[in-house]
Amino acid sequence: MLWKNGRRSDNVEDQRASGPRPSGRGGLVGGGIGTIVLALVALYFGVDPSVVLNQVAQQQTQQSTQQAPAALTTKDQQDKEFLSVVLADTEDTWGALFQQAGRQYVDPKLVLFSGAVQSACGYARAATGPFYCPADQKLYLDTQFFQELQQRLGAKGDFAEAYVIAHEVGHHVQNLLGVESKVRDAMQRSSPARANALLVRLELQADCYAGVWAYHAQNERKVLEPGDVEEAINAAEAVGDDRLQKLAQGYVVPDSFTHGTSAQRARWFQTGFASGRPQVCDTFNASQL
Repeated sequence: MLWKNGRRSDNVEDQRASGPRPSGRGGLVGGGIGTIVLALVALYFGVDPSVVLNQVAQQQTQQSTQQAPAALTTKDQQDKEFLSVVLADTEDTWGALFQQAGRQYVDPKLVLFSGAVQSACGYARAATGPFYCPADQKLYLDTQFFQELQQRLGAKGDFAEAYVIAHEVGHHVQNLLGVESKVRDAMQRSSPARANALLVRLELQADCYAGVWAYHAQNERKVLEPGDVEEAINAAEAVGDDRLQKLAQGYVVPDSFTHGTSAQRARWFQTGFASGRPQVCDTFNASQL
């Protein structure tokens, strides 16, 4: 990705030199790899996933409170520079798209943390993966996640990282449009299987919105290099429910999917990228995902 001459966003909060903070309240959107694998396994065996998530948070909180944060490295600073450019590019894209639709886009903030973080949605550890909190309109990311993405899941390249940010920004777009709250309300009135199906459509729409951003980033600012789209598609495939379950337990349980299969995630990213129009991302009325 050709990013070094790009605009830097002022909406980045770097908390990586801070220590862990106490717990809070609320719920996360778009949580990541490590904890998702644990929750999927728990769900299959009839255990409430929230029990697993709370236990993980409590155990890791006890460990982290005794650890001093490490000093930021040159690589940490480079990561911040890159992510601030990606965030700025999403701001430019969605700001223009919202204006065309007669709406006002409110920029989210990106919080970089190390090990653990306190959000308005509660306390989270790095194992949660990147997530968006609707309550404070912030994206949260431990940049060590990218190392896991590359080494454990085989999704390499800077545009794979850009896809992760664009996906979480997609959740912010859903929040501003009122989609996220409607889905959460519907989930509360639904069976577990139906609630999971709604989550899948929510996540796939965020993937499609990531593709919409990539379309405009290329067509209006020419920032993509050869192979960048393939990096994003590979990253989308890497975090498919079927692949994560296969890694965690050796087999898949489709009824427990909450993010969509690798093929579905890649397909919806490509749908957004091919069009550049948010209207094509209506996963909730799509007959086939």
